[in-house]
Amino acid sequence: MAEGISTLDDSTFDETVGSADSPVLVDFWAEWCGPCKMIAPILEEIASEHDNIRIAKVNVDESPDLAMRYQVMSIPTLIMFRDGEPAKRLVGAKPKSALLAEIGEFL
Repeated sequence: MAEGISTLDDSTFDETVGSADSPVLVDFWAEWCGPCKMIAPILEEIASEHDNIRIAKVNVDESPDLAMRYQVMSIPTLIMFRDGEPAKRLVGAKPKSALLAEIGEFL
């Protein structure tokens, strides 16, 4: 996993997202998902360029309860959390410019 991106699961999700003092962009993904692999390097770039948000990943195969809890029906799904609550949802792979435009209000 890239520096600046944390991996979350059922046991670490609530504490990490709920206690963050900055917005957290959570990538719900799976190993077998082609579009998920396409956006991984984009998220790594964003993590290294923007220190005012945190980026985390949740593997939906390893944490299906979290995926169900946040009604993740397609992957990749990116959910921006602010103060522990979902503030924005993005579904599908997007180029870096489009992703930055979507999350610009949090940067």
